[in-house]
Amino acid sequence: MNSYYYDQMNKTQQSAYHAMLTGLTALSPAFSVPRLEGRELGDIFLKLRLDHPEIFYAVRFSYRFYPQASHVELVPEYLFDKSKVQEHQKAMAARLQKLARPAQSLSDWEKERYVHDFICQNVRYDKLKKPYSHEIIGPLGQGVGVCEGIAKTVKALCDALGLWCIVVLSEANPEQGIKYRHAWNVVRLEGEYYHLDATFDNSLGRDGVIRYDYFNLDDSRLFRDHEPLLYPGPRCTEGSRFYYREKKLSFTKLEDVEKRVLQAIRKKKPLVFHWRGGPLTRAALAELVEQMEAAARTKGMYPNIGLNWPQAVLQADFSAQPPAREVTEQQANEGELL
Repeated sequence: MNSYYYDQMNKTQQSAYHAMLTGLTALSPAFSVPRLEGRELGDIFLKLRLDHPEIFYAVRFSYRFYPQASHVELVPEYLFDKSKVQEHQKAMAARLQKLARPAQSLSDWEKERYVHDFICQNVRYDKLKKPYSHEIIGPLGQGVGVCEGIAKTVKALCDALGLWCIVVLSEANPEQGIKYRHAWNVVRLEGEYYHLDATFDNSLGRDGVIRYDYFNLDDSRLFRDHEPLLYPGPRCTEGSRFYYREKKLSFTKLEDVEKRVLQAIRKKKPLVFHWRGGPLTRAALAELVEQMEAAARTKGMYPNIGLNWPQAVLQADFSAQPPAREVTEQQANEGELL
C-alpha cells in the first residue's frame, strides 16, 4: 500500500496526518494533533482517508483548542460504535482477501482489469447516496456505491494485489452542471501512470457488456470530460496501455470497422470499439455509421449504435429490426446511463 498524499506533505502536515492515523486506527473518541488551520486539518483528514480506504468508519470531525496551545484536540465522528466498527473491519478484511486470492498471479494489467470488472459486474450506483456508499463498506458489503466509495474500493483491492494505485478527486463545476466532486483512480504500470475511472465505465455498461472507455487513459483524453484535479496527482502522459488499443479494438481504417461488424454479427455479439482514425467530427461519424450499416445489411441486420463522443468509443448492437434512432449519444456519469 502506498501513502501518496502523505508523501506530498510538509513535516508539520505529516505529523498531523500520523496523529490522525494513530487515533483513528485506535478508534479513540478524541486525540491531540498539531495545531493547524481548520481548512488544512480538513484537507489532511480527507487525504488520509484517500490513502487509507480501510478507514471507512470516520467521516468527519470537530476540534477544540486553547488560544495559546500548540495542539488541538480532534474529535472524530464515527459511522458506527466501536464493536460494530470492529465487526465491519473483520468482514472487510476477509472480503478483500477472498477477492484478491484468485488474481494474485496475474500481471499488473490483468489485475487492474480484474478489479475494474469486479466493480462493473457487482456494484450498482447508489442514487440515495447513503453514508456507507462513500466508503468501501458500500461496494464490498452492500454492492452499492457512489464514485468515492467505488474509487476507494478499487484502491483497496489494488493494495491487496500489490498494484500501485491512488484515489484522485476533481472539484465540482456548477456552471457546467457538475454539482459534486468526482473520484476515480490513477494506477502505475511499468513505471507509467494511467487514469482508471470504473464509475464512468460502470455507468455505460448494459446487458452484460463491460465497457472500458476509461481504462488507462492519459491526461489529454481523460480531461475531455473530467474536471481538473483538486489535489495534484502524477502526470499521465502515456496512452499505449488503453484497453481498446491493447485488445486491438482501436481502429484507424473504415475497412477494419467493416470486418469487425461482420465478425460481431457472426458471433452474435455487440461490437465496442475506439476510433482513432482522425478527429471524430460529425462528418467522420456519418462515414462510420454508413460503413457499419452497409456491412450489417449484407447479413440482413441493422446496427443500434451508442456513442461516447468525448472518448470516441462506439457500441453497436445488431438486430433484424431497424433502430428508432441511428445513433444514441451515451453520457458517462456517476449514475446510471441516461
